Amino acid sequence: MMKRKIELLSPGGDIDSIKTAILAGADAVYCGLSKFNARNRAANISFEDLQGIVRLAHKNSCKVFLTLNIIVLDSEIPALVKLLNRLVNTAIDGVIVQDLGVFHLLSKYFKGLNIHASTQLTTHNRGQIQFLRQLNAERVNLSRELAIHEIEALTAVAHANGVLTEVFVHGSYCISFSGLCYMSSVHGGNSGNRGRCSQPCREKYVKTAAGKEYPLNMKDNSAYFDLRELYDAGVDSLKIEGRIKEFEYVYRVVNAWRKQLHHFYEKNSLIDDNSELYKVFNRDFTNGFLKGEIHRDMFIDNPMSHSTQHFLNVNHYSSEDERKKGLAEYNDEKENLRAYIKNEIEQFDTAKLPLTIRISGKCGAPLKVSVETADTSFDVLSSVNLVDVGTEAIDRKMILKRLKAINDTEYFIRHMELDFDTALYLPFKELTSIKKRVLFILNGSREMIAPVNVPVLKKQKNPGKPALSVLISSPADVDICDDASIDVYFQLPNRFKKGNTGFIDLFKKHTKLIPWFPSVLIGDDYEAALEFLDELQPKRIVTNNTGIAFEAWKRGISWIAGPYLNSANSYSLRCLKESFNCSGAFLSNEISKEQRMSIKVPEDFKLYCSIFHPIELMTNRQCLFHQVTGCHKTKMDGSCVQQCEKYATITNLRNDTFVIRKTKGNYHQIYNAVNFLNTEIVTDQPTLYSGFFIDLRNIKTETKTELDKAGIIALFKSLLSANADAAQQLQNMIHPTINTPYKQGI
Repeated sequence: MMKRKIELLSPGGDIDSIKTAILAGADAVYCGLSKFNARNRAANISFEDLQGIVRLAHKNSCKVFLTLNIIVLDSEIPALVKLLNRLVNTAIDGVIVQDLGVFHLLSKYFKGLNIHASTQLTTHNRGQIQFLRQLNAERVNLSRELAIHEIEALTAVAHANGVLTEVFVHGSYCISFSGLCYMSSVHGGNSGNRGRCSQPCREKYVKTAAGKEYPLNMKDNSAYFDLRELYDAGVDSLKIEGRIKEFEYVYRVVNAWRKQLHHFYEKNSLIDDNSELYKVFNRDFTNGFLKGEIHRDMFIDNPMSHSTQHFLNVNHYSSEDERKKGLAEYNDEKENLRAYIKNEIEQFDTAKLPLTIRISGKCGAPLKVSVETADTSFDVLSSVNLVDVGTEAIDRKMILKRLKAINDTEYFIRHMELDFDTALYLPFKELTSIKKRVLFILNGSREMIAPVNVPVLKKQKNPGKPALSVLISSPADVDICDDASIDVYFQLPNRFKKGNTGFIDLFKKHTKLIPWFPSVLIGDDYEAALEFLDELQPKRIVTNNTGIAFEAWKRGISWIAGPYLNSANSYSLRCLKESFNCSGAFLSNEISKEQRMSIKVPEDFKLYCSIFHPIELMTNRQCLFHQVTGCHKTKMDGSCVQQCEKYATITNLRNDTFVIRKTKGNYHQIYNAVNFLNTEIVTDQPTLYSGFFIDLRNIKTETKTELDKAGIIALFKSLLSANADAAQQLQNMIHPTINTPYKQGI
């Protein structure tokens, strides 16, 4: 029998699904409230529901993790703090977090809450785990794109740092690395980083050259037959995706996985039948990422459920009558199961527990508060005696006001009795003391934590005239470095391992170049990036990868947080500054003018903003050309990322065009057809930024420029110098463009 047990973690989009997860044998369930979670389309639960859910779950040896996994705006911080002040007095087992500002608040002011790092943080290298541990994360959800040997290596690092690992083992795959997808945000204002993804990737497109109408639609993830490898890799939690799925889905999948785990523990072998998983919503299954075999069969040209089609495929009915009869029996089975689940979960009570309070006493004697629940009763006496003179006599209204905090627990005051012969008085502080003692007993002899007042942040002084910075990616453009008035960043590739020497030579020759690190650096490529840092020893870098940020901090290298770290509030900037000595940050490209207005920059910290760039919509480890133009290879090999260089476009039925770009040494990326240009911000918010940024990499889109790069730079410098005509000249010389994200925000 296997000694180590792996947690089975289930989704819970509503109360029925949470109850069903418990019924099916989940060890833990993750669910969200109506705000601050990345599944706004789920029904979610109220705070009032939460207490009863936690009580029910714990009674059945099931943990509850609450999702707070979105990026947060400054205007929402007061409501978030109010929520955290309530959550810290619940018995929830952890909160799942994406935003670095939320990490900062939790690790600094709400230490009683266990922190789990969301999949939205795209954790795929050891430095990122160390970064998150520095922020007191006790668990990380690893990127879904990782192979089992990569998971094993990262789990070893996590365990060495006192961190647990979660791996998604079933459910929908995102085509993009999570947290790095902006397609839904740009096209409709529904940000995936806000839990509002409208899934434009799964829409129907004009048929591609490869004959596909759903070129970005991947099969679902299933590691059902890979349990042994996950166990041997040391993974702590197996996570099932599906908070917008119904309770029948939760039951089938959790129950199937529970049976697989039990079989593995008891018999050291696996069940070889996964037919139960096909009986609920699925797009067929693949384990390509986990196996490290990224191939064309990971796609399916249909985003709808494959469940019925699979049933028909495996039964091979010889006549239409047999087919109809089989389908009727299949649907009857589903309805019978739903009825069974409904009947079972009706027995699970998540309502708050009622209590009765009786208040009694006489002048010259202690006040007696008697509390009675269904399971127990107890008395609390005041430490001073009642008197017949005072400021405010004890009455029902006063007592209810003093004891209203009870209604924030898993209990509620159903009935209250007062037994006084005459008006009596007690000091307010004594009533407060009684309240605390009552709550202490109701809370399992744990002290209730007083609300935290998070200090109000102050704005720093005007940073002065903003400077211009430029991003390039071609050695042919390094002559831009000759302009001493601008900072020049050079984009480094995802595939670092085989290009190190050439880059080091380039940076040593052109010492003004500043390295710009990408969002994704996996395995050997991350290690090669660290070797690059050690050999080059740059004075300053920009990084979109928190693993590189961690190592820059440890090495004493000045570093700037790139725009794909999704910094969107003042506390995320505080987090970067106070925890990692970050010298500056780019704000997220998603947030609007109004959402930027309230941001308060830390002292000795520079804030940057992009005003011209091609709009990166997603980054993908999968090959997209299988579905678009076709490829002679059936799966990716070691040379694909390093050598492949291709370009294509796809167009959806609303006539939105997207650019698919693959360059040597980089993963596949999708760009908006039209670039972002925002000249307004220079006058809208002139005192917020230390620098404005333009991206002059050679990324082909429908946006055309009438000037060479030197001319473009000159025009942008003129814009920053308050030339009244520069904005219109830029609009004339660079077209077409949009600035939608700046207008609509998230």
